[in-house]
Amino acid sequence: MTSDATSAATSDAGENEKLRELITPARFVLWDFDGPICRLFARHRAERVAADLVDWLERQGLRGLLTDSERETLDPQVVLRAVGRRRPGSDLVTGLEERLTQEELRAAASALPTAYADPLIRTWAAVGARLAVTTNNSPRAARSYLESRGTADCFAPHLYGRTEQLHHLKPHPHCLNRALSAMGAAPAAALMIGDSLADLTAAREAGVPFLGYARDEGKEKHLRAAGAGHVVRSLEPLLRLLRRRPLVG
Repeated sequence: MTSDATSAATSDAGENEKLRELITPARFVLWDFDGPICRLFARHRAERVAADLVDWLERQGLRGLLTDSERETLDPQVVLRAVGRRRPGSDLVTGLEERLTQEELRAAASALPTAYADPLIRTWAAVGARLAVTTNNSPRAARSYLESRGTADCFAPHLYGRTEQLHHLKPHPHCLNRALSAMGAAPAAALMIGDSLADLTAAREAGVPFLGYARDEGKEKHLRAAGAGHVVRSLEPLLRLLRRRPLVG
């Protein structure tokens, strides 16, 4: 074996050991939804949804509620948050949130599963961990997708997502704290898997260890630059480690 190959093997072994140390104490696993579990808008494009929400606001004569950058955003959550800040608690927010929920439900029907997510979810549940979804998406969309994959029972009833109280969206730790409270979980006994800085911040605020999932090198660098100590580009190493792990006591 060459020195470069030896170095790479040593590095991989070190990363696997760090992962093992991170997941071994985790009796409760809090999953972000869009990213670690699936690509929600893989086919029902998020930018089209954002544009439709902007068009709907303009038809209500409310174009002035959004800045130029908000009107041009590719992220429907940006539109919803902007209206939530300017019209908190209003019927307008209620209506816009429901429109986004309906779009997410449509997207859930064509979402692409993240590689290894389904077997990892089933294996983690089988070895005795309790799982929850903690997402800024609609919990109805998360439930619809999980039911289509046959994994909803691995989480039920712990699906915590967006409500009309938009100030509770991550990076606020509200949905994480709801999950921890409902499951009777100490933060140190939990683990959050997320793919965004909002997930990382929410986990920090809740006192929950964090594992970053990055679909590409850019996302990995982004998370690491923000201080994420553990980031994986694939869920496969976690699955391998769990399949060698004894049942949770």
